[in-house]
Amino acid sequence: MTDLQTDTAVTTPPMAPRVPLVMGVLAVTTGQLGRVRVARGPLLFVATVQSIGIAVLLRGVVHRHDTVTAASVVAGTTVLVLGFVALNLLAQRLGDLRASRALDYYAALPVSPTAVVLGTAASYATFTVPGVVLTAVVGTAMYGLPFGHLWVVIPVIVAAAAAMTGVGALLGLAMPRRELATIAGQLGMTVVLFLGVIPPERLPSILRGIRVLVPGMLAVDAMADSLRTATPWVDVVVRLLASLVYGAVALAVAGRAFRSAVDR
Repeated sequence: MTDLQTDTAVTTPPMAPRVPLVMGVLAVTTGQLGRVRVARGPLLFVATVQSIGIAVLLRGVVHRHDTVTAASVVAGTTVLVLGFVALNLLAQRLGDLRASRALDYYAALPVSPTAVVLGTAASYATFTVPGVVLTAVVGTAMYGLPFGHLWVVIPVIVAAAAAMTGVGALLGLAMPRRELATIAGQLGMTVVLFLGVIPPERLPSILRGIRVLVPGMLAVDAMADSLRTATPWVDVVVRLLASLVYGAVALAVAGRAFRSAVDR
């Protein structure tokens, strides 16, 4: 009996070592991006057309010389594409995985839960880039805003994606039912729509305080500032950095929610 136990112990393969965080994130991102493109491609088209349609609709009510509102509309509709995917679709996806216990598969991989959350979030954020850029270009041309600073859309994508995917992942992993995750993601996208296209100085003071807590709003304000004639670059950089910090905290909490969901 002792010999049998010894042989079994010798022949049992050791557990696979953990993949380094960066490599794990890249592996999960690559795998998830291919899946997202196939399953969610038509929805990105819908999100882009929806955002451009809102910009077209509001063009009729924005005065030609009102660059403040024009910049806010363009920035808000641009980031809305991210909100549709990162808040709504990502929350749905992770909610489905949690409800079906499919998260156990990812927990069994030799990557950390943090890598799974970051890789999944990165795949959804990367997926939105064509739609975000197209919306920004069309909106800037439609409202006659300067194209010289449109490059800011790239750091805006990074900052807004960090905040929105973090919250979207948290909603999908923390909600007890997939239906609640879907509703929460859709409500979050709606809040981004209504608060993103309105200049913050034209909102009631109580809504301004709430608006700061909405994921992606700091990135919206940064992009709106960059599209105006006199760009306050210090404010733009501060807002983008603050949005990144917001996203880092949300993603860290989502990583803990992933562990909790798997342990149940």
